[in-house]
Amino acid sequence: MKTSPNVVRHNAAVTRPRRETLNGHKSVNLWFTGLSGSGKSTLAHAVEERLHLQGKRTYVFDGDNVRHGLCGDLGFSMEDRRENLRRIAEMTRLFLDSGVISLTAFISPLIEDRARIREIIGPDDFIEVYCNCSLEICEQRDVKGLYKKAREGEIKNYTGISSPYEPPVNPDIELDSGTQPLMECVNIVVDALRARGIIF
Repeated sequence: MKTSPNVVRHNAAVTRPRRETLNGHKSVNLWFTGLSGSGKSTLAHAVEERLHLQGKRTYVFDGDNVRHGLCGDLGFSMEDRRENLRRIAEMTRLFLDSGVISLTAFISPLIEDRARIREIIGPDDFIEVYCNCSLEICEQRDVKGLYKKAREGEIKNYTGISSPYEPPVNPDIELDSGTQPLMECVNIVVDALRARGIIF
């Protein structure tokens, strides 16, 4: 996508470091990836709740929720899925500049797409959290019945069934979200933020 030469970027008077100082923590993105049903959204909201109780400024972007507004015009073709992720990555950059810890929960199944997301957000601001959960457990958790519909051919190109999921080769954080208790996973993520100096 090419930007018109007539569009000029304006520098903010209040900078990201000043916002971070006011907030009392650094901004960063936690990108939760994994199969549908692997616990991405549940974990993202649980981590946000923990951080919120600690006085941190946070926001969760959920894969389903953004398709009701920002990405409501997109379908589920490969091109639309990539555009969906690009928009979220760009939005995440704005939240980083605002000094907020953003938590994004998206299947984001392809290594290539996640590499592009990391490039847009910035490698120092992108923490890839892999919710590693077996397909069997994900299907057991499938309250919406989407896996069943995919197996019966009612849903085409469903990740894990008729469309591939490429696990991260070297994620920043890997959680066994199929068997580890939720609060244990939350502790691992929050401890990682503290170890990186994002929160104090």
